[in-house]
Amino acid sequence: MSQRMNYAAAAPGGMKALGTVYSYVAQSGLPTALIELVYLRISQINGCAYCIDMHSRDLLKAEVPVEKLVLVQSWDEGGTLFSDRERAALKWAEVVTRVSDTHVPEEAYTEARATFSEKELADLTIAIGLMNAFNRLAISFRAVPLAAASH
Repeated sequence: MSQRMNYAAAAPGGMKALGTVYSYVAQSGLPTALIELVYLRISQINGCAYCIDMHSRDLLKAEVPVEKLVLVQSWDEGGTLFSDRERAALKWAEVVTRVSDTHVPEEAYTEARATFSEKELADLTIAIGLMNAFNRLAISFRAVPLAAASH
């Protein structure tokens, strides 16, 4: 697979705007590891190899145990590897990412609000939207994962 185009070079203003949102999320007060787990799960759902590679590496650098990392795709079967907040965030990420199928039902919102404050849930949803945008760029223009670029 080869990259179709360098979208960052083609639209630097757009990428800068997305970067500003990324910085906002990073400074939102949500734990970095929780955000990275959500980014990884969204990227798995969307099949974005570039982002799966990047967020897996980021989680490993943050010393998230490999046992936990490999179970992100099946977090609901991961038992106590995932905290209640992580499980709630991952569930919300799945429902929101699959919005065309789920329409984000009231039950999902109620469950998420039982765990997160309004600001936290808004910030988490901004993070989810952002990663979905990044996935769409990377998939559409065939961004090459670092792991594949070195082979």
